[in-house]
Amino acid sequence: MGVPRVSIRSSRTIIHYIIPILSILILALMICAPALCQEPLLLGIHPYLSCSQLKKRFAPLATYLSKEIGQPVVVRVGSSYQEHIAAIGRDQIDIAYIGPAEYVLMRKRYGPKPLIVCQETDGSTTFRGIIIVRDDNPASSLSDLDKGEFAFVDPHSTMGYLLPRIMLQHENPLILAKHRYQFLKTHKNVALGVLTGDFEAGAVKEAVYQKFKARGLKILAATPVIAEHLFVTRTTLAETSVNQLRLAMLKLKNTPKGVKVLKSIKPSLTGFSPVTDDAYDSLRQLFDHQEKKDGAR
Repeated sequence: MGVPRVSIRSSRTIIHYIIPILSILILALMICAPALCQEPLLLGIHPYLSCSQLKKRFAPLATYLSKEIGQPVVVRVGSSYQEHIAAIGRDQIDIAYIGPAEYVLMRKRYGPKPLIVCQETDGSTTFRGIIIVRDDNPASSLSDLDKGEFAFVDPHSTMGYLLPRIMLQHENPLILAKHRYQFLKTHKNVALGVLTGDFEAGAVKEAVYQKFKARGLKILAATPVIAEHLFVTRTTLAETSVNQLRLAMLKLKNTPKGVKVLKSIKPSLTGFSPVTDDAYDSLRQLFDHQEKKDGAR
């Protein structure tokens, strides 16, 4: 049986069609290759909820930012507040969500970072913490707390420890001096711990108090109002990338799809606003004042 012959004309016809196709494929690879080779940007979150919950909440934001800046973005949840602060300070995270106290402490220890935006909760860029007790507790001030233990969130939590600690040092230092307290890791755990009677009082952010107050909580005291949580980037991230991220986040509240991304993070999140470092000066002054008092003892 002879080998079938392919005519020169047929070969030329095949080549005529193959060359343009190959050219298109090569061009597409040249265009896509840089994006495919790019390392993903890490979006770091402090562990105020479980890792799985936070990844689910922030995944839509990561997907949105990936499309907006043309580079993959993946969510990274810190193993602790302290680890999260250190990772930001050492430029191991590209984009970071950080609480106000964490930010002030991180900046003091590691120096300034580019600021992207701060969050708006129910239209406000400020918030406060609440010291809670059960509504059947007769206490009317912090000085009345003399029976059980106090529940904090984490040693690096703004509303779950740092500001309430300053208040207790002024009004009921024995709670701290006698170590009548525990850290429960999340604001929700603190609220539940007070409700069940395991703790006499606890410190939470106001949104958590609002969520659980109908189950039997009341306000014993409130912290000063301070600037909200913010997003920062690593020091070495290109300025063009920082600006892209800022613009992308600022316009989220302007579209239904963007609002859906915001509500995924938390239902009360209404947008992001421009932010400057001086918004955190009042908190910085509180900490500096307390540090001087502690040093004088």
